[in-house]
Amino acid sequence: MVEAVVAIAAGAIASSVALISFGIDSSVEIISAVVVSWRLWREYRGRAAQNTDLLERRAARITGGLLLLLAVYIVVDAGRRLIGFGEEADASLAGIALTGLSLLVMPLLGWAKLRTAHALQSAAMRADAFETIACAWLSLTTLLGLALNAAFGWSWADPLAAMLITPMIVHEGIAGWQSGNRSQAFRESTME
Repeated sequence: MVEAVVAIAAGAIASSVALISFGIDSSVEIISAVVVSWRLWREYRGRAAQNTDLLERRAARITGGLLLLLAVYIVVDAGRRLIGFGEEADASLAGIALTGLSLLVMPLLGWAKLRTAHALQSAAMRADAFETIACAWLSLTTLLGLALNAAFGWSWADPLAAMLITPMIVHEGIAGWQSGNRSQAFRESTME
């Protein structure tokens, strides 16, 4: 939560679409974790397998849908800035520090979530893990954009950095959405 608040606040101060997108992604990651936790809690409480599968599909779709909404935001805001509409981004040392720290932590967390998803045979957890991995990549691109802007005054590097991660976010959003339809197939394939 701290990451989301700091990134959005620092992004608003610096007028950085990449940093704001990073903060929104952190918020999506929080929502995704809550949804997956809710799904696992329901299963832990002994709900029927059919009910668990329904929750699995819903959780995967919510996570995928949130990623797709993030991609729309990035394309619209970064796109308008790249064609000259909107403020130019300022340097953000707080953003550089935050994304650098995130770049160290998020890959480890993402891979741990992937291992857990495989062990639990959970498509929703897998979508959540890829949300965390997308956050790591977004950390890298955001850090590069912020660093180039701070070092050379290239304000265009900020929205370009945000746009570079969009294809991965769209891919993982679609995969999460579709995994809501394939959660039973995922469970069966991981059991083999």
